[in-house]
Amino acid sequence: MSGDLLRLYGTNEREPESRTLVAGDLSVTLQDGSLRTLRFRGHEVLRAVAFLVRDKDWGTCSAEIADLRIEAAGPGFSVSYKARFTAPSGANLDCAITIAGTEKTVTFSADCVSDADFETARAGFVVLHPVIGVAGQPVTVRHGDGRVEQAHWPDRIEPWQPFKEISAITHQVAPDIAAVTEFVGDIFEMEDQRNWTDGSYKTYVRPLALPWPYRVPEGEPFSQKVVVEIEAVDDAAPAVGTSGAITLQLTPTKRRFPEIGVGLRPECLEQEHAALGALKTIGARHLIAHFDPGAGHGLPALKGYAELSERSGLNVTLEVAVPCKRPLDAEMAELAALVRDAGLVLDTLFVCPAVDRQSTPPGSIWPDCPPLEDVYAAARAAFPGVRLGGGMMSYFTELNRKRVPGDLIDYVSHCTNPIVHAADDLSVMQTFEALRFVVSSTRVLYGEKPYRIGPSTIAMRQNPYGSATKDNPSGGRIPMANVDARHNGQFGAAWTLAYAATVATAGLEVLTLSTLAGPFGLIAGEGEVSARGELRPLAHVLARLGTLSGQEVNAVETSRPDAVLGLASKERLLMANITPEVQAVILPSPPCAVMLIGGETLPVTGQVSLPPYGCVEIVL
Repeated sequence: MSGDLLRLYGTNEREPESRTLVAGDLSVTLQDGSLRTLRFRGHEVLRAVAFLVRDKDWGTCSAEIADLRIEAAGPGFSVSYKARFTAPSGANLDCAITIAGTEKTVTFSADCVSDADFETARAGFVVLHPVIGVAGQPVTVRHGDGRVEQAHWPDRIEPWQPFKEISAITHQVAPDIAAVTEFVGDIFEMEDQRNWTDGSYKTYVRPLALPWPYRVPEGEPFSQKVVVEIEAVDDAAPAVGTSGAITLQLTPTKRRFPEIGVGLRPECLEQEHAALGALKTIGARHLIAHFDPGAGHGLPALKGYAELSERSGLNVTLEVAVPCKRPLDAEMAELAALVRDAGLVLDTLFVCPAVDRQSTPPGSIWPDCPPLEDVYAAARAAFPGVRLGGGMMSYFTELNRKRVPGDLIDYVSHCTNPIVHAADDLSVMQTFEALRFVVSSTRVLYGEKPYRIGPSTIAMRQNPYGSATKDNPSGGRIPMANVDARHNGQFGAAWTLAYAATVATAGLEVLTLSTLAGPFGLIAGEGEVSARGELRPLAHVLARLGTLSGQEVNAVETSRPDAVLGLASKERLLMANITPEVQAVILPSPPCAVMLIGGETLPVTGQVSLPPYGCVEIVL
């Protein structure tokens, strides 16, 4: 079994055990002290309710759980436990947690006290409402002063908080079923988590306009509570079952699949030279070369990139974090001289002020930064005739909050990351629900401006929300980690294919979902399921995607987008199972051939069984 775990997840570490609790038509999953997937008659009511503690850099302080008691006999259920959250300083926040459920209510309470001053960016309840079936729909918000607001859930991704000072939210779950979620004990507000590709709207404690990090004083207790109440008529219909085979619908589009990019990093140059052959294998067309003068990058890095470009024959985009410490003309002229001295020929130049890599949350003061118009003008002057890209080196969140002047650049670009807030397997795969809103929102902002995404990987390459990414020597599933073992396994392959499937019809120019080497890269290291120096599973997926570059794509709609995602050309269909269970898929027409990507040939029939996180290529 450990071999299966390593093959699937790149690690032998298991996710925490979960247990489903049921009270009549209401069900919820208890995992690691939090509630997941609250349902009523099979309809998803809430995605999660959790009591969370973040450190000063927005990293998650894991809870040490003790004295867990679960009572599930009779018409309801109850849970109680003690949770200890430890800050990097060593201070402890001790919380007594109780959860109670009946046929139409769930109550989640926390009574907390710290043994020393506890520095935190947030300590309290977080409630996640789902996006699918909710976006754009009516919602009723009761505010702390008793005022009731009739509104709609955001459809296009909202950069700032759509609702503030919340005491209760009422939303329609399904015909004849509504849910009232009440918040007690502090001031709550909401953010649109689709900004970070989370598949949810998040209501959280403590407004971001208040100072953070802040201190929970030693010995001063506080309490919070969330109450969920279902309002339903007796004959409200249950959700349609999900046990049958998945069906597909293919729709031709005029969009072409993007060219594949691969990221380069100065600290990996030696490994990148050794892995050069992988670029041809996957059909890459572009090298996205990272360059940050503030991190000490200089002429050696540019010379390394020049050699990689010459040996591979690929186009180079230099991705520059502009220091903006001296006159812009001087900084750009100095960069241009270094590029010439290195013998590096650029296809495009992407520039982003270094300070814009850090997020400016609501209520915070924007840091000093030259106008983007001036940054772009200086880049144009120093690199005449080179296509210029702008946007954010970080995530869509930052692009949505600081919108660049699109008429002054030749293309817009941003990245995404699926483990900003949560890193469990389900949450990572649910990010595709939000990713489609990211690309549609970008298209609303910038129209048909050429559009690029990446490098986007499961692990986080830089942290816009704190001083650093999180080290992960044990290979666990932790938010904001700079290494994620799932990248190395079949999970990473499925994530890569599902990502490409989600953005396939967005008309992207370049899509970058890996670096060449290192923890974000294509080549296996020691202790992985692939032998050292061999291709990781996601590289085989990228190789199949590379053959589609420039081809018109068919949109692939599946009856279970929470389980299987796909994309197609006229001749081939690629699909990814994004779940740990086998999924049966009925094909739209008899296939000529069916193959597991990176694996064996499968029987040629009208129905294919996708193994856990399996990726298949079907010749139509």
